[in-house]
Formats: sequence, C-alpha cells, structure tokens
Amino acid sequence: MDWRQHIHSDPTVLVGKPVVVGTRLAVDFILDLLAAGSTEAQVLENYPTLTPEGIQAVFPFAAASLSLCPEA
Repeated sequence: MDWRQHIHSDPTVLVGKPVVVGTRLAVDFILDLLAAGSTEAQVLENYPTLTPEGIQAVFPFAAASLSLCPEA
C-alpha cells in the first residue's frame, strides 16, 4: 500500500500533524486508539469519515517515519 495516497500534512490542519486524507484524524490518534485495544471496526464505527484503507495506511506511514529509509 502506498500510504502517500491516504496520509497528508497541511499546516492549516492540526498544526501540520499527519492526518488521514478527508479527515481531521491524526495518525498518532488512530495508533493510540488501536494500541489501547480498539478494533478497526470500532474505530470505523466511531469515526465514519475514516476508511479501512485510511486505517491501514497509518502502519506503513509509521514504519516509514521511523525508518532510516523513509521511502519504505
């Protein structure tokens, strides 16, 4: 999956934090929800503007952000 199609940063949205396209949901917020035990289905139910692809894109984005090779 190319996370670049689903994650973007805009200085006018959440002070430039990376968000899922079409939402004001930050990548770190979604990761926190999942880390706290929420399921993908629960997150999608609670945030209807979010798509399954948007949720899945946070993982390769996070991996690329932590990698020495951000092209991953």
